[in-house]
Amino acid sequence: MPEGHALHRLANQQTAQFAGRPVRVSSPQGRFAESAARLDGRNLLRVEAHGKHLFQVFDPRDAIVHIHLGLYGKVAAGTGAPPEAKGALRLRLIGPGADGEGQWADLRGATACDLITGPERAAILDRLGPDPLRRGGGTAVDGAIAGARIARSRVAIGALLMDQTVLAGVGNVYRAELLFRHRVDPLLPGKLLPPEVWEAMWADLVVLMRAGVRAGRIVTTERAHRDRRTGPPRALDRTYVYRRTGLPCRICGTEIATAPMVGRNLFWCPGCQHPGAADGLR
Repeated sequence: MPEGHALHRLANQQTAQFAGRPVRVSSPQGRFAESAARLDGRNLLRVEAHGKHLFQVFDPRDAIVHIHLGLYGKVAAGTGAPPEAKGALRLRLIGPGADGEGQWADLRGATACDLITGPERAAILDRLGPDPLRRGGGTAVDGAIAGARIARSRVAIGALLMDQTVLAGVGNVYRAELLFRHRVDPLLPGKLLPPEVWEAMWADLVVLMRAGVRAGRIVTTERAHRDRRTGPPRALDRTYVYRRTGLPCRICGTEIATAPMVGRNLFWCPGCQHPGAADGLR
């Protein structure tokens, strides 16, 4: 499932593609056809993300397409004439682009693609925790809101980080990597996580996710800890523990472990992340 940085990057891309101009909206598959017909030819004002949710805001502002990609959702985009519409193509946008060159974007396989109102959008946002990447967000205040929710919970911190009502946008990769970078045992109950450790984790998460938006990929390793220390990091160099089961920890050499947690495989280092080890990346 795409994590929050990917949704914010997609929002930025679609805003650049279509915002401020009339957009042709269609649903070749037919599942979104009635709503697409209502939107066809309207101006797209902006595209925003909060956590793993995307909102395409059309004129008037109370016409909003809410998208959640889920596990299988994909967006393809390009310039010029769009390809022939085939298969389960839920939503297609076509616009002139900022320079007059044709722009298109296709959505397939999304868990949600619905036309909603402003109050319905507000209700979705009310159910979500703070987003480290939201416009004007990523502040210590947002971090404190998430921290307060964590501090009230007996649930393991490894599960809380995946709970979108606690904080929005973190998925399996950022969960595993953030816990490792701060030497936190994934099974530690949220209420036992020291507040100063959470403050450091939140600040680190903001930096990591903003870098993810810019780069279009998640990179959590420091250059000194990579196998190849020059040039852009290769895929295997980008993470400390994620999908490194059985490989030696980059810091202590212990084999990376894996176990299910809230329906996804959790990756951690038993040597670096033992109970009481939280002291940050060294």
